[in-house]
Amino acid sequence: MADATSVKSKSADVESNVSIDADLARKVLRKIDWRLLPIMFITYNFNFIDKTILSSASVFGLKADTDLVGQQYNWVSSVFYFGYLGWAYPTTHLIQRLPVGKYVSINTIIWGTLVALTAACKNFGGLVTVRFLLGVAEATITPAFVYVTSMWYTRDEIPIKTGAWFAGNSFGGLVASLAAYGIGRIEEPLSPWQWLFIIFGLATGLWGAIILFILPDSIESCGFLNEEETKCAQDRVILAGMGKASKETSEWKREQVFECFLDPKTWFFFAISICTQIPNSGTQNFGNLVLTGFGFTNLETTLVGLPSSVIAFLTILLSGWIAGRVRNISTFLIIPIVACPVVGSALIYSDVSNGVKLFGYYLLSTGPGALPLSMSLMSANYKGVTKKMTMTALLFTAYCTGNIAGPQFFKSSESPHYQTAFRTIMICYALVVVEALGLRFYLIWVNKRRDILEGDVMDEELDEDVTDLKTVGMRYRL
Repeated sequence: MADATSVKSKSADVESNVSIDADLARKVLRKIDWRLLPIMFITYNFNFIDKTILSSASVFGLKADTDLVGQQYNWVSSVFYFGYLGWAYPTTHLIQRLPVGKYVSINTIIWGTLVALTAACKNFGGLVTVRFLLGVAEATITPAFVYVTSMWYTRDEIPIKTGAWFAGNSFGGLVASLAAYGIGRIEEPLSPWQWLFIIFGLATGLWGAIILFILPDSIESCGFLNEEETKCAQDRVILAGMGKASKETSEWKREQVFECFLDPKTWFFFAISICTQIPNSGTQNFGNLVLTGFGFTNLETTLVGLPSSVIAFLTILLSGWIAGRVRNISTFLIIPIVACPVVGSALIYSDVSNGVKLFGYYLLSTGPGALPLSMSLMSANYKGVTKKMTMTALLFTAYCTGNIAGPQFFKSSESPHYQTAFRTIMICYALVVVEALGLRFYLIWVNKRRDILEGDVMDEELDEDVTDLKTVGMRYRL
């Protein structure tokens, strides 16, 4: 085994001499990856499936069987995010205070149960009620995974690790499409849309029960690392300037909440989240309806939509890998990711053949890659447990706001072309380009200002629960 050496913490942009065994650190990282990433990937897979099967259900009889008319389907889509929005801030507080593994497990079981119960809904009121409660249950998952990622990984590792579990989102779309094609052929004794909710709801609940036994609550309490490995896992994160997330730092600090609200970069992240989610929610819930407008049958839409999931999956993985390998490139990566949907929505909006519009539809698929980049950048640039969890809550408040608004631009009177919706998508993604560049220039300015004021001074207390603004030597990632 390699000798313990003094390591300079470049990843945190804070210099600190810490004795760490490089071979042991690599071994520990592998063990962490093999335990955490599959759990988060599979959970996020179910998380996305259970949100998006509404789109498949819409072409398999849901609207007719529940007598949805006018904009009612739009509200069934949007109401999920009212529940999510209402619970977004309280759940971040609970994530910090409760055993996170058990909390995720319980929420997963509840959301799986609600998905299965959707099959029993007979009208608009029933669907709205279940979808609202489903939003409450699912509101915990992404903030919890952001918290877990920042607890276990260094700043350099966060982009690729976030991309790895967030890719479960797009892989879930692939699974949902294939399953919908098979389940769509079942006609008795229930409708195909009911079988979709029952099968995936039960599978989610079962997975939630499994999580209870395999997802650790913290580094200190994990059972898959020995004492030496546990100490190494803690030192890796402290060395990287992420601070120590544990029971000792779980006190909710009001001053960190205020600092988060007054921090200008908070509102750049907030704006990026809203502008990426208005397009995302619309295409997520209306994708199959848009494809039927291109002349495909209900069953054909489930297969024609498969390339979209593959493109999104590869975009998220590749952009996360690049961001993890090349420092300070995340804000630049966001630009081409959202430029493709601008072109795609313009093609769908224009008077061209259905084949060209389908190509435009596939170009929309890179858009979801912007959110995990924004999330990983946020996680790497916020320090202080309360401040980071407050920012996470604000990020998902924006996420919900965008997802509530998105479906409302798909006006039933404009079906199946939805001109207003695709015009809105063009505008939103164009704004994301401006916001990403604005964030980059602001962070560059802050870093240069800190270089002048602080020089080479380093912070000696890397493991204290202090915020990024108060951490001497902290330099922001771009």
